[in-house]
Amino acid sequence: MALAHGLKSIGVLGAGQMGLGIAYVSAVRAKVPVLLFDKSKDQVAKGLALMDKLLDKEVKKGIIEPQYAKEARDRVTIVDGVNALRDVGMAVEAVSENLSLKEMIFKELGQTLSPETILASNTSSISITKIAASTVPQGVSASSEEGKKFASRVVGLHFFNPVPIMKLVELIPGLQTSGETMQTARAFAIACGKEVTMSKDVPGFVSNALLMPFINEAIMCLEKGIATRDDIDKTLKLGMNHPMGPLQLADFIGLDTCLAIQQTLYQGTGDSKYRPSILLERMVDAQWLGKKSGKGFYEYEQ
Repeated sequence: MALAHGLKSIGVLGAGQMGLGIAYVSAVRAKVPVLLFDKSKDQVAKGLALMDKLLDKEVKKGIIEPQYAKEARDRVTIVDGVNALRDVGMAVEAVSENLSLKEMIFKELGQTLSPETILASNTSSISITKIAASTVPQGVSASSEEGKKFASRVVGLHFFNPVPIMKLVELIPGLQTSGETMQTARAFAIACGKEVTMSKDVPGFVSNALLMPFINEAIMCLEKGIATRDDIDKTLKLGMNHPMGPLQLADFIGLDTCLAIQQTLYQGTGDSKYRPSILLERMVDAQWLGKKSGKGFYEYEQ
């Protein structure tokens, strides 16, 4: 059966929570072979252990058959470098929210992978236009036909955490992104079992331009002593019917990620309303990053 997205394989860069989740839905839902790369062997081991746990859970719940789980697991192959991704139909980057890091990765992807490979970023706030520009080789004009072709295959494909559970993917075109790239990325996200929304390439896109200022304001309420941690979260849970309060949500997202996105909003707009909370900055300085580090606004068993 022909696949609507036409992708015979994908590559995922980063085996953390997001990268592993993307690899999971690609293999389990979209049934596409996945080449997974991360420089950290420990991170790869943790990621694969999580994938096995998720598959086992779905088998025990009767959602999938054991044979289906084995076939999905066999679709994921660990590779030891970007060169191994050369012929994938799409490469999805899922590393930290750091523009310089992403530009370095996309420069390498642009030079190494097939000219036909779509280059997708799972960024939750950084400009896709800037990332796309980094794929244009040195000495090639970004406005030339050759330069535009390099950048036209870059797209924002923002999955949400935890990827196997959250139903949304936010699709973001840069100024250079082609219509064909957008169509393929959308079809792939749908094959992964996701609903798709689209945002223009503005700081934070739709999702985090709304969410992060909300979380930042909650942290400022705590910082100023307006209310306690528990009362802030209880107000939103019981008064607005949110499934969890903003401080707990920040812990689940990762306080370093929250800060990086808030800084992107502040720097990208120059608007003081986006200034990150000092308390948030200090907690990140202390490496109290939330659930993943064992301590944030709440404490967690490791």
